[in-house]
Amino acid sequence: MNAHTEFLFQTGPSGQLEVAIDRPVGPSRGVAVIAHPHPLHGGTLTNKVVQTLARAFVLCGWTAVRFNFRGVGASEGVYDEGRGELQDMLAVVRSQAPDGPLCLAGFSFGGFVASQAMAALHAQRDIQKVVLVGPAASRFDVAVIPDELRLRTLVIHGEHDDTVPLQSVMDWARPQALPVLVVPGGGHFFHGQLPLLRELVQRHLAA
Repeated sequence: MNAHTEFLFQTGPSGQLEVAIDRPVGPSRGVAVIAHPHPLHGGTLTNKVVQTLARAFVLCGWTAVRFNFRGVGASEGVYDEGRGELQDMLAVVRSQAPDGPLCLAGFSFGGFVASQAMAALHAQRDIQKVVLVGPAASRFDVAVIPDELRLRTLVIHGEHDDTVPLQSVMDWARPQALPVLVVPGGGHFFHGQLPLLRELVQRHLAA
């Protein structure tokens, strides 16, 4: 993301995982772990939406941790339809954010994985914020948000998303009475709207 990004490798369930860490100026409020889009469709930790999420967290005082799922970039292993990818994200949390305040975020397929990580961790960890951008509700089983985390959760979706239809996200959110912030005219990758996306995330983190 910038010249100060720290790249490292850590042990994951299928071998080494490639990790990128960006730190805020001054003391960190905690760690945000951010998951990228679908590994078989070009998703990596350098995705522009993922970088925008990382930037928003850093500007709000959080340490932002991105990582490549198994089989992506220099991460070892092969795609596992979300099961192994969830274990990858949990391994990154254990290694890079073993305790203290935690945020979970993800884009598209990464939003699905982040939701499942939230479901696995919320009973034992202090999850401060959850940010799901374009969560892949039409293709994967996005987890239900626990009651106590709903006000801490931001769901953002593009009005004209042709990869994950808005209707599928509304159908997931409706039974939970979970608000969805819809970006007018927005597509799946928020082309031309990344500054707006960053601002919306920053507002949520400041609330």
